[in-house]
Amino acid sequence: MNKSIIKIALCGGIVLGSLSSCTDNYMGYNTNPYEVTQEEMMRDAYIVRSALTGMQGYVIPTDVNLNQFLEALLGGPYGGFLAESNAGWNNRFSNYNQSQDWVGKLYQDVIPNIYANYAQLRGATNDPIFISVGKILKVAAIQRVTDGYGPIPYSQLGTDGNLTAPLDTQEKAYTTMMSELDEAITALLEHHTEIFSPKADKVYSGAVEQWIKYANSLKLRMAMRMAYANPTVAQTKAEEAVNAKNGGVLTDNTDNATIQATTNPFEVIMYEYNGGDSRIAADITAYMNGYNDPRREKYFTKSEFTEDDGVTENGYYGIRLGTDPIPSETAHKYTNMNVKTDTKLVWMTAAEVAFLRAEGALRGWNMGGTPESFYKLGVELSFEQWGASGADTYLNDSKSLPDLYKDPLGVYSYNGSQPTITIKYVPGASFEENLERIITQKWIAIFPLGLEAWAEFRRTGYPRLMTAAVNKNMSEVPEGTFPRRLPYPQDEYKDNGTNLQNALKDLKPSNDRMSSKVWWDCNPNIK
Repeated sequence: MNKSIIKIALCGGIVLGSLSSCTDNYMGYNTNPYEVTQEEMMRDAYIVRSALTGMQGYVIPTDVNLNQFLEALLGGPYGGFLAESNAGWNNRFSNYNQSQDWVGKLYQDVIPNIYANYAQLRGATNDPIFISVGKILKVAAIQRVTDGYGPIPYSQLGTDGNLTAPLDTQEKAYTTMMSELDEAITALLEHHTEIFSPKADKVYSGAVEQWIKYANSLKLRMAMRMAYANPTVAQTKAEEAVNAKNGGVLTDNTDNATIQATTNPFEVIMYEYNGGDSRIAADITAYMNGYNDPRREKYFTKSEFTEDDGVTENGYYGIRLGTDPIPSETAHKYTNMNVKTDTKLVWMTAAEVAFLRAEGALRGWNMGGTPESFYKLGVELSFEQWGASGADTYLNDSKSLPDLYKDPLGVYSYNGSQPTITIKYVPGASFEENLERIITQKWIAIFPLGLEAWAEFRRTGYPRLMTAAVNKNMSEVPEGTFPRRLPYPQDEYKDNGTNLQNALKDLKPSNDRMSSKVWWDCNPNIK
């Protein structure tokens, strides 16, 4: 449908654009040589709205079932945020022996659904605002897929989202995604003061200016992911992203990218499914307990052990990654997430962006400030976001260290090395020490975005997470190490075997193992 046709529907409130742009040129838009009917306009306007909101539901899944697989069972454990509390699962990501119906969810659910909605959008309109927002959503959702697996079908994928296309190397996928973000940002800058229908936008209620900031922030996140793989391009793209003339990034908590689901999936997963299928992970409680972090009461609920369990005082006690199944009635006593049915899902925050800029400045890039100033800002923004007080005291703490995890039941305590990174920024410290400091605080601030935490852990080695208590797949993940990626679903070898085999050349080493590394996972300090 022609762009001007859609804009008639916008004026009618179906997919509302700028009111002035509709009324100022009403006769021009209303003269249609193709005699498009009101029914057709309403149909296409509905498709635009449906496609955009459909794509928004896959960035961080609003569907409870898919959210559980991606955020609670995959990203949660690998990012150090969540652990399973359902005793019925023996094949789990956290033991590195996940079942096949788990391993393909990120690949087989996200890509086809995003592409199907994007194709519908392109078929219904060529309006630059809608198409640009669609591009941003496509990148936001599918970047997480390539981060998980490495090579993926992307640039050659058909409009139907059929996964039998050739796979792009991860470098090519990232390059294409960066170009799409640049195209979207450039197009939206020409309309930066406009508003489109809130019914088509559950994130920013149609504010084009906010989509520009989010796109630049996503670009900054992706640029940082490339810091070891291609530092020259990473710096260029990061500096472009924060340049004010390009529309800026998220700088204030009012800029945060969040979405209101009908019911917050985490509330269902953590409380309603079988009394709660997941609980908080020991990693993040150990760090935050050691730091005496005031955000704990905002993030978590306290444990609910009794004297019969041999526990005399409750606190913030998480479950360690990869335990043998703990009886559910016991596992449910560990610390839970402080979440309500109407809590919004977070995509990206100003705090995360501040920490990204802190790392960029640490690398000598022009981020518009110093590593220390952005580090402090990141902590302050996170405290403000969560309604916690005491940021100044927290930032001046040069003594506290993360706890060495002790299981309150005494079964799965951690006997490895205690992390030694402190909170207070040290300008004269080594690059690596301050990088660990920045990433550790960013990790705490982005809770519960587990897939993002896992990606940054693989890229930097920080924070220092605990290995699985019980590794049930040492042939894929050697003892004492962590998964570097997800294997492809086995049925993809049947449906797209030749293309898949060709794509394995991009991995290091070239095999479909969890220990193989993706393109950007090339930090020389991580063996």
